Amino acid sequence: MTRIPIDPDAIRALAAVLVETGLTEIEIADKDSRIRVVRSGGNTTTSIPLTAASTGLAAPAAATEDVATHPGAVVSPMVGVAYLSPEPGASPFISVGQQVTAGQTLLLIEAMKTFNQIKAPKAGSVTAILVQSGAPVEYGEALVILE
Repeated sequence: MTRIPIDPDAIRALAAVLVETGLTEIEIADKDSRIRVVRSGGNTTTSIPLTAASTGLAAPAAATEDVATHPGAVVSPMVGVAYLSPEPGASPFISVGQQVTAGQTLLLIEAMKTFNQIKAPKAGSVTAILVQSGAPVEYGEALVILE
């Protein structure tokens, strides 16, 4: 039986990304190598089906605190990639301090090559934009705070 080479530094880096971003799962694949790290509850577990590949991931900025329970939070209805403007180089849909109306597009989430409009559930003022354009988002993650 052959032993699978494991890069503990790569696994630690991926686990740190999970904690910092609030994601529950991350997978890196390269040719016949793959590392998958899954966080369940407060524990982080790893699963390495083939061989471990070292990664050059840079840790993202510290994740914002969990504000999904804020009464004005607009949460993601799906997993995907958030975009704050309709196309690269265009003005963003919203900015902090802007007044929005119910039904106004706040941002887009790309999921399965489809761009889904995330609309304001109520009228109000944008007090915080909690995601960056091009960043992955998870189901239930707070995207914007409206007050």
